[in-house]
Amino acid sequence: MEHKKTYNAKQLKTPQGSLIIEGPISAEQLASYEFHEHLVAFRPPEQQHKALIGIAELPEGRIIIARNQQTIVGYVTYLYPDPLERWSEGKMDNLIELGAIEVIPQFRGCSVGKSLLIVSMMDDAMEDYITITTEYYWHWDLKGTKLNVWDYRKVMEKMMNAGGLEWYATDDPEICSHPANCLMARMGKRVDVESIQKFDRLRFMNRFMY
Repeated sequence: MEHKKTYNAKQLKTPQGSLIIEGPISAEQLASYEFHEHLVAFRPPEQQHKALIGIAELPEGRIIIARNQQTIVGYVTYLYPDPLERWSEGKMDNLIELGAIEVIPQFRGCSVGKSLLIVSMMDDAMEDYITITTEYYWHWDLKGTKLNVWDYRKVMEKMMNAGGLEWYATDDPEICSHPANCLMARMGKRVDVESIQKFDRLRFMNRFMY
């Protein structure tokens, strides 16, 4: 499968200043920007910056960023699912995962997350993919936002809805381990029926085990 990537951008005015939401951006571009020290959700900022550059170098990898002048203050990543997860077992070249989304505390509540998803889906190539995201409550910043799991889940769902992702049922044990966890997905307009059926089989792999 050819992974076409078409750059899109929009300006977002916030009470904290104006941001450029743009992408997919190249590894070279990513390396040229500063990476905000408060982007600490997944690993130390310097390591995460390197990880994003690595994703941008992948054929299917996509990074959309929010930047304040030359500093990245938010991002969303898309790449093939982790080989250890069930979503990779179908070996589907048209299934990609929204792997991480993060915005620094200063710009939260300013629709940055929604804007990252909206710009992501401006690329017509996204209509060729099934885009999934797996939401686990233990990745959420409950302490920083002072939200309980259910309120945070509502915020996450609303944000994902902005990119066209909707809730899907699954019997994946990790997702089923807590009722706040969930699978969300978006079916691109050009995704064929066979791919959707394959995805449905991945969603319910445990159906015939009992």
